[in-house]
Amino acid sequence: MITLFRYRAGMFRQRLTKTIDHVVGIPAAQLWARYHPADISMFFEFKAGPYGGGNQFLKAFWGELERRELRVENNTISPAAQACLFNSYNFDFTRLRRMARSGCRMVHRVDGPLTIYRGSNDESDRRIWQINQELADVTILQSYYSLEMYRQMGMEFKSPHVIMNAVDPAIFHARNRIPFDRSRKIHLIAASWSDNPNKGASILKWIEEHLDWARFEFTFVGQSPLQFERIRMLPPVPSPQLADLLRQHDIYIAASRHDPCSNALIEALSCGLPALYLNSGGHPEIVEEAGLGFDSEKEVPELLDRLVAEYDTRQAKIAVPTIREVADAYLSVMGVTG
Repeated sequence: MITLFRYRAGMFRQRLTKTIDHVVGIPAAQLWARYHPADISMFFEFKAGPYGGGNQFLKAFWGELERRELRVENNTISPAAQACLFNSYNFDFTRLRRMARSGCRMVHRVDGPLTIYRGSNDESDRRIWQINQELADVTILQSYYSLEMYRQMGMEFKSPHVIMNAVDPAIFHARNRIPFDRSRKIHLIAASWSDNPNKGASILKWIEEHLDWARFEFTFVGQSPLQFERIRMLPPVPSPQLADLLRQHDIYIAASRHDPCSNALIEALSCGLPALYLNSGGHPEIVEEAGLGFDSEKEVPELLDRLVAEYDTRQAKIAVPTIREVADAYLSVMGVTG
């Protein structure tokens, strides 16, 4: 995990580098990189605190690279860098274009399609595809769902590879979780950093109205466009606190629609929670046999009963990749040993 000191130092370096760029231009930033050599560059604007899945995954990935004693830099490309990983379009494209060079493998991490996920066409997917065509040597997508949907939209990415996200094992793990017990109320939980309607608030509202509250209790963590009356609502919380909450619950409800690779779902599975999930996006790829899928919210009550009955079997089927396995796959695609 990136230490607080290193993370704050990285954020300070981002701000300082932007100031240098504004005052004296890109060559000054390249001079910075020359005297701070790195093995891998990441182009991404990191955010502190609870934020979206890409932000959380890339912080976990950075931490794994540091554990391997690989040198990582943010938003610069030093002469020693073997590969540059740039995320979607969440970075300074003009800066990356100027700093890109031969000998540094350009790896584009792509999420989406955003047009389907967000429910509006703002040309983001077209922009991502154009960046990919201009700069990428190879592409990493988080699910086969994403790969297929982009192909249906007529967008082929450079040398595509599918690698699922993973979590920081020091935070999201199943140790010291509450024992499952059918004699008490079953604890359900859902989480979403975003209040996008496609995150499934309407489905959670239906569940709230039809749930057997004598047998279940339900917690929602994050932001929602709807207010719940009986579901306990908590604001977004830092990852360690979210992980503690997940370990205090039994079943995760993944109600998001067109979600290519839900980091929240992976976090819950990593904390030992089988999932009841909407058959949409990348959910089936992530959960596999560690839960049950539904096409309509009307199926939820019966499937909840079944998941409770099959709990031990379903929990034993949890098999999300570790951050170490995912890092191995990324480094293989990036052509970096470590």
